[in-house]
Amino acid sequence: MPAAGGGNHVSWRLLATDRKGARFTLYRDGKPIAKIAGNQAASYLDPTGTPTSRYALAARDPGASAWANGYLPIPLDKPADGRADGEAYSYTANDASVGDLDGDGRYELIVKWYPTIAKDNAFSGYTGATLIDAYTLEGKKLWRINLGPNIRSGAHYTQFMVYDLDGDGKAEIAMKTADGTVDGTNRMIGDPHGSWVSREGEVDIDDRTGAKLLPDGRKVSELKGRVLKGPEYLTVFDGATGRALASAPYAPSRDPSGNNPSYDQMKATWGDGYGNRSERYLAGVAYLDGHRPSLVFGRGYYARSTVAAWDYRNGKLNMRWLFDSAMPGNEKFGGQGNHQLSVADVDGDGRDEVFYGSMVIDDNGKGLWSSGLGHGDAMHLSDLDPTRPGLEKFGVHENMRMSGNRGAGLLDAKTGAILWSTPADKDTGRGIAIDIDPRHPGAEAWASNSRELYDVKGNVIPGGHPRAANFGIWWDGDRLRELLDGKKITKWDWNTATEQVLLDPPGVVSNNGTKANPSLSADILGDWREELFVPSEDSRELRIYATPIPTGERIVTLMHDPVYRLGVAWQNTAYNQPPHTSYFLGAK
Repeated sequence: MPAAGGGNHVSWRLLATDRKGARFTLYRDGKPIAKIAGNQAASYLDPTGTPTSRYALAARDPGASAWANGYLPIPLDKPADGRADGEAYSYTANDASVGDLDGDGRYELIVKWYPTIAKDNAFSGYTGATLIDAYTLEGKKLWRINLGPNIRSGAHYTQFMVYDLDGDGKAEIAMKTADGTVDGTNRMIGDPHGSWVSREGEVDIDDRTGAKLLPDGRKVSELKGRVLKGPEYLTVFDGATGRALASAPYAPSRDPSGNNPSYDQMKATWGDGYGNRSERYLAGVAYLDGHRPSLVFGRGYYARSTVAAWDYRNGKLNMRWLFDSAMPGNEKFGGQGNHQLSVADVDGDGRDEVFYGSMVIDDNGKGLWSSGLGHGDAMHLSDLDPTRPGLEKFGVHENMRMSGNRGAGLLDAKTGAILWSTPADKDTGRGIAIDIDPRHPGAEAWASNSRELYDVKGNVIPGGHPRAANFGIWWDGDRLRELLDGKKITKWDWNTATEQVLLDPPGVVSNNGTKANPSLSADILGDWREELFVPSEDSRELRIYATPIPTGERIVTLMHDPVYRLGVAWQNTAYNQPPHTSYFLGAK
């Protein structure tokens, strides 16, 4: 990366498998220019480097060149425009993930294409198909998966998990599919002629106006464009080719009686009959046996909450367990799901638990605990308080009745005990907990509907909090985390309670409307700091920005931390949240 003061900033990944105190020799254009001692960071400022310089850690390695424009551009194959029910739409590059798809030790990119007429579950209407592409870091397109007409496009419908599920050294991709999904080799899944998009619905006539109504009085247009019937699948795809490897019926189905429930059956099962609750999905990856990864795919969280765990082994997809809040004994877990999930081992048994919001599922598929605080839009799981044993979970809440008028709170991740909380009389939409102030041990936390900034013990830090409560990113040279909102990175100045802009790249955009998140934020290339992935304004390329700032901190790449790596996998789930480490990474 070109450095702000001239020259080039060069960084590389320190692996957990590197021997302790490993030393490095840095070469420029085949000649050694620096020796890095065993206690020095994997970061070097080359004051005489030029845009044409190439760097390597071995004399015969062809090396990597400097990013002339301050970012790495990945050309994208933007899909053609389309029409749905007479409405024209185009595509924008949306969420992204990474995985080693071909086993060569380098990450590839997986990018979701979003039609401009995508809809939230709360709204009716037709949407275009969701598309998933894979690219090398050089911009070579590997394949495209078309999820087809029976997978609706929107923030809550399509999560794509990228992970090496069978231990062969190559990542697979898993997601919900349906009749008409086309894999990366142009093969169809299910019935190619199956069409399950709602057009009419079961209706009555309003005697006063003659308008068609649904049983609860809603107009029939509420069903328009929704997919409420038909077969559903969970499919694992080959990472290198996009070929469908294995499919199984998605669990649970919309209704226990089968794939084609009536409006009344849907309402009795999920709480409404038009798919607002039943069509909300979450997904992640977890080491449920402590050794090999399993897929975790959920359905519902406002009322009934269901979560299924799947193993992909020896080319077959088998369900490990299914958790259902509607089952006797699980009543306290209903209505406790979030718009995202997290995964970590919180009870120290070497196996992961699934954080579904205000509820946690143990590795065996049994409910571990429910705080009873209800649904929320954001949560953060890490060792937020290094003075306490174990991990903590910070989250915000919107159901004031369930939460007891709590807007946000910090919980013990092992037991669900409320350590402290903040009051509120309405939905708290955003909140975050990251270390931005070295004067106070642990993370600082704040929420969108409060003016206060709190230390990790719940004490108010005078001066207010940063403008947004969105993403965090490790960007500059210290262990504090910077603020990422949309495409802008800022540094919190704790002395003046203001933000200093570190990066605001032109010609790029953030994703998902008011959520304003990047396509991805993750440590995949250089030292332990994170890269920013954002699409260009015309979605013709995905740009990767890396920090140009040297660091003195020698830290193993964050992708070798289990909680962080799984966080990168689930980052694209519903309301995107930043990944966190299993340990406290902040000011000492």
